[in-house]
Amino acid sequence: MHKELITPQLVARLLGVSTKSVRRLAAAGKMPPPIRVGRLLRWRAGAIHEWIDAGCPAERDRRSNSNG
Repeated sequence: MHKELITPQLVARLLGVSTKSVRRLAAAGKMPPPIRVGRLLRWRAGAIHEWIDAGCPAERDRRSNSNG
């Protein structure tokens, strides 16, 4: 699993969207939650790659399905 933290810019590039869209998705709970590093937002690379591989399901849907 990737342990590195990635920037909103890289997440946006991986998804093919703007950084503003990344922030909106995160705020709406539709993607893995970011980690705050001071004032900066970062994501765990592994969590983003797993989420993309799973077809980008809404994060709260993913959590409720795993509680099964």
